[in-house]
Amino acid sequence: MADDTSEALRIHKKLKGKISVELKDKQFSFEKLKLYYTPGVGRVSSYVAEHPDEARDYTWTNNSVAVVSDGSAVLGLGNIGPTGALPVMEGKAMLFKHFADIDSVPIVVDVHTADEIVATVKAIAPTFGGINLEDIAAPLCFEVEDRLKAELSIPVMHDDQHGTATVALAGLINACKVTGRDLAKTNIVIVGAGAAGVAIAKLLKEYAQPHIVAVDSQGIISSNRNDLNEAKQLLLQFTNPDDLGGSMADALLGADVFIGVSQPDLLTPAMIKTMAKDPIIFAMANPDPEILPDKAKEAGAAVVATGRSDFPNQINNALVFPGIFRGALDNQVKQITDHHKMRAAEVVAAFVKKPTAEEIVPKITAKGLVEAIAKEIT
Repeated sequence: MADDTSEALRIHKKLKGKISVELKDKQFSFEKLKLYYTPGVGRVSSYVAEHPDEARDYTWTNNSVAVVSDGSAVLGLGNIGPTGALPVMEGKAMLFKHFADIDSVPIVVDVHTADEIVATVKAIAPTFGGINLEDIAAPLCFEVEDRLKAELSIPVMHDDQHGTATVALAGLINACKVTGRDLAKTNIVIVGAGAAGVAIAKLLKEYAQPHIVAVDSQGIISSNRNDLNEAKQLLLQFTNPDDLGGSMADALLGADVFIGVSQPDLLTPAMIKTMAKDPIIFAMANPDPEILPDKAKEAGAAVVATGRSDFPNQINNALVFPGIFRGALDNQVKQITDHHKMRAAEVVAAFVKKPTAEEIVPKITAKGLVEAIAKEIT
């Protein structure tokens, strides 16, 4: 890991970042300047001003996405601010370009209230065809996304919520096949009630109506708690139907599935042994999972997934966000819905022809995956 860290620093310093802007006209010449800039561009500007609905035909908005962050919840690093977040946003823009040929711009903002972030994104929105929100802490992220979706006419998606939830659903579809389970009848414990945990719970409930119990750092989220924020109160509307109380260990008794989006080393082998036979473990905390795969398997886990590329079954947002935005841009979709996410999850799951304990999701490099997802975003 130390060697990887040193190499990452070296290559970033050498390249001075990861992305750049290039010209579409490879035969650009001084003679064409009168067309691309003054005086010709004035005619284009006048036309677009008169016909704003056609702007995507004359500008880059047909193929551009802003990656926006305030740096308040960056990877496992926490609130490191906008400057610290910039390398991650550049990386996201790089993935957009590499996998979906989308021109993406990293934008880090030094504002940290819902009003300020919403106002900033609305102010720059005419430049882009879509908005990817990234690494904004919960519960702020929920309000920011909801307001932007309501106030903008271009697709907005907080990938930490919905990309994670979509890939988790895809993985769980196949993990249930491997273990002979009916997803609708599974008992699922989601540990971590931030952006990803809430979105996973919502999407799983919408897709299959399984029994879900959510757990945060204080234990099971139940009506007996008086410390719940608005997002956790909303969770109670579709989780914990028996209104159980207690600890994470209590929640896991007899459970079929553990989905962790929380803290390293939180899940113990002893806890896994109290779960149902052949349990499914999604230990997705990054960079260090709630339990390492070998320890989980030794304790009886049938299928183990993490967020890391050096273990099998990486639950990686990059499996879906390029295809979702590719489809949204191509098909002029104004809202990315739960239906879109569920269809994307089914596409990802179907890309694994014969799921096994070691392969429940495809590689992010799977040929044709972006195109297959994009077709479903209509």
